[in-house]
Amino acid sequence: MSTSSTPAAKADEISVRGILAPLVAIIIGIFMVILDGTAVNVALPKLQQEFNQPNLSLVQWTVIGYALAQAAVIPLAGWLSDRFGAKKVFLISIGLFTIGSLLCALANTAEMLIAFRIVQGIGGGVVVPISMAFVYRLAPPSKVGAVMGMMGIPILLAPALGPVLAGWLVEYHSWEWIFLLNLPIGVIGVVLGIRTLPNIQRQMVAALDSLGMILGPLAFAALVYGVSEGGIDPATGKSTWTEPTTLIGIGVGLVALILFIIVELNKKNPLLELRVFRSGNFTKGIVVQWVSQIALFGTLFLVPLFLQQAKGYSPMEAGLMMLPQAIASGLFMPIGGKLSDRFGARPLVMVGMTITTVAAFLLSNISADDGKLAIMLPLGLLGAGMGMFMMPLNTHLIQSAPLNLVGRVTSLTNAAQQVMMSFAVAVLTTISTTRMQDLMVEQQKPGPDLPIFASAFGHTFFILIFVAVAGAALGIMIKKPVKAEGDSTANAEVPIIVGH
Repeated sequence: MSTSSTPAAKADEISVRGILAPLVAIIIGIFMVILDGTAVNVALPKLQQEFNQPNLSLVQWTVIGYALAQAAVIPLAGWLSDRFGAKKVFLISIGLFTIGSLLCALANTAEMLIAFRIVQGIGGGVVVPISMAFVYRLAPPSKVGAVMGMMGIPILLAPALGPVLAGWLVEYHSWEWIFLLNLPIGVIGVVLGIRTLPNIQRQMVAALDSLGMILGPLAFAALVYGVSEGGIDPATGKSTWTEPTTLIGIGVGLVALILFIIVELNKKNPLLELRVFRSGNFTKGIVVQWVSQIALFGTLFLVPLFLQQAKGYSPMEAGLMMLPQAIASGLFMPIGGKLSDRFGARPLVMVGMTITTVAAFLLSNISADDGKLAIMLPLGLLGAGMGMFMMPLNTHLIQSAPLNLVGRVTSLTNAAQQVMMSFAVAVLTTISTTRMQDLMVEQQKPGPDLPIFASAFGHTFFILIFVAVAGAALGIMIKKPVKAEGDSTANAEVPIIVGH
């Protein structure tokens, strides 16, 4: 039998140019879904006004409901992809997200908007994990890092561009356009997907793990809710970590998570394959990923808050000041991807985390008198550091797992990411607000002024320095995944069925 007919040889024949069209379809879907995750935050004051709400407590559920819906469906992504095919599930998800966007734009009450945001979240929740598994299986063996780096551009660009776009739309048009803008993008994504995405051979899977299907979504959704409710109440200055809603959410989430772990480890065909944690290489990699996400999403939350509350910038101005981070991420993401194909993830994680540490140090020294450049420069460094290692680290995690578990691993890492995002925002908000309250008491001031805001902000980023250092230290222990003997790549043995 000719060696050219082996799966590895066939995979080698697929060039980056050959998968460019399906990659564009996938990037459109990812960008749209992630963008909406941060865009609506900027519009909350406007939504409060439009729906005649006395405070933000109800309209905040347009953000919380979206996050909870995503957290609930992410654990199902791997099983759905294996059972029904990645292409079919991806297209249905993008279609549901687009329909949800139309319904959001037509909502005339806060309750309706919350309900339709949940529809959006259900559609969008499975897009990122399925996309990552899809692209990894499509990528040529020698170009996995480079291709994953290209896909990573929207993952880091979208969260930073969301506030800019939403700020402009809310300021100069209307909040409905945040959702209406998704309609043509979603339609283009679905049409491109139908025409260009190949059918990847479905996995043979057992019946759905019904107990895991209940416990998994419940665990991740409850943890996201409980942690997001924790923090400091800005109106009273009191901690909400001991409030009943916070304790119930975290308590239910932890109990469900423990039961979920027990069930999954004893299932032959679990919903999420937790046995990958037996690989020390995978475990170290995912801990580094969690650390980096705390630094990234904590920054994306804290900096716009500081710029608007302390400096008095408009939402659009604050969003524009975040652009250096987005641009640097976009520039360094493909560089990190190409380098990872040659050197693996470890050196990139170490270099990227070192740059992130420097950025956190510079942000921790921000004073009330500093101008825009003093904030934009470290943001650019942070974007460069994250862009350098974020997707190589994702590729490392996928390569550290058996091939038939690729879809399950991306579901696992993305479900954990939702919890870590909420954890980062809640904990860093608590640190910042507590420091602010202490300074107000020390200086006997009735409310925070610019120097107090700046000091609390710097104190919080001082904490992030140690987080980044911990990530760099863990990165040293990462080893390049070992391929099976006779297997030139981890993804070569997955057949790709071109056609529909």
